[in-house]
Amino acid sequence: MSQNRQAGTGVGMPNEVAYSELVARRQRQGRFWAMVFQAATLVGILALTALLYNIVTESFGLVALENEVDPISLAIRGIPLEELSKEQLQTILEANISAGLMRRFENDQPFAERDWESVYGLVLERVVEPRIVATWTLQESLFQREQIEAEIAAKYPNAVLEFRSWVNPSFVSSTQSSVPIQAGVRTALFGSLWVILITILFAFPVGVGAAIYLEEYADDNPINRLIQTNINNLAGVPSIIYGMLGLAIFVRTMQPLTSGALLGVADASTANGRTILSAGLTLGLLILPMIIINAQESIRAVPSTLRQAGYGLGATQWQVIWHHVLPSAMPGILTGTILSISRAIGETAPLVVIGASTFIAVDPNGPFSKFTVLPIQIYQWTSRPQDEFRNLAAAAILVLLALLLTLNASAVLLRNRFSVARAGM
Repeated sequence: MSQNRQAGTGVGMPNEVAYSELVARRQRQGRFWAMVFQAATLVGILALTALLYNIVTESFGLVALENEVDPISLAIRGIPLEELSKEQLQTILEANISAGLMRRFENDQPFAERDWESVYGLVLERVVEPRIVATWTLQESLFQREQIEAEIAAKYPNAVLEFRSWVNPSFVSSTQSSVPIQAGVRTALFGSLWVILITILFAFPVGVGAAIYLEEYADDNPINRLIQTNINNLAGVPSIIYGMLGLAIFVRTMQPLTSGALLGVADASTANGRTILSAGLTLGLLILPMIIINAQESIRAVPSTLRQAGYGLGATQWQVIWHHVLPSAMPGILTGTILSISRAIGETAPLVVIGASTFIAVDPNGPFSKFTVLPIQIYQWTSRPQDEFRNLAAAAILVLLALLLTLNASAVLLRNRFSVARAGM
């Protein structure tokens, strides 16, 4: 047996000692790389935890409030301010602000078209003028309450200390304002939803159609190889380049269409192409290469035997694609679309280039409206020097994350439905 082992060693087989050392070395390498991967996972978890902690601690905490005018003094015949009618609130507003400012509000949106909440918000903002004189993070509010109360008593004796959740129904339902306590993300939230809707309607059918052509119909020739190479390269182009492309094509060249003047929606003399439609088409171009590449990979992963079986039963090429290839590839296509839409939701640079508003208080009502989006609103707030605007930015980040998770969850449910339906066939 010893001779056989020696003979085996002569043809490259390790002896017992060498084999044991080889196994031990491989096990050590395995343990080392397992520790490396665990450490990498731990670093990622810690980074994510630090990010979420910073956002949450800025979104909640104590604030010190002072009113320029006591709301009780504005009561009419004993009726408190929050119970007055819209007409009474408008009367209070006219009596306490300048005629020029009143005309500006009327030009922005006629008072006849404003609801009660809009007029009440103007009274609070321009007449009562509550202002936040100091803010504290959630951590400071929980562990330094006594020091905060002492500081308020010494520096702001007329201020009221209250715990504030910057993420609240009023924050989501209010429009932008220069007063932090009145500011909200409703306009930016609607703008983001409109832009993403246009992006999906444009990019998804075009991307999937291009992937089907390149995988199922296109011949292997220099032109199609050039197209494929360009698609792969476009997936890595910086987003601001797409913004410049959108500015040149959608905002300027296609201005009659993107402004709505061609359809009679806007006045041709004052209309411009800096609208939701231009933003959605620009972001559609941004994510189009990624959708095409992911759709191609999903279609390529469908077994060729499935196609051959369809052809064997007499189906045409389009029938095989529509009834067999696409249903099998759809879960993978939707996964790529989810990732692409997630990128589009957080983009800022292309929208800044095409002229998205940094401050707008009128909600968008269609694809030809002026707009802003949540990432631009967050950037605008973080650039301001007041501490309370950073609290607003943190709250807006939570709203953006909630929007992103909601859209992704909807897409995941749709993808799983396709997977289950395909498995049951």
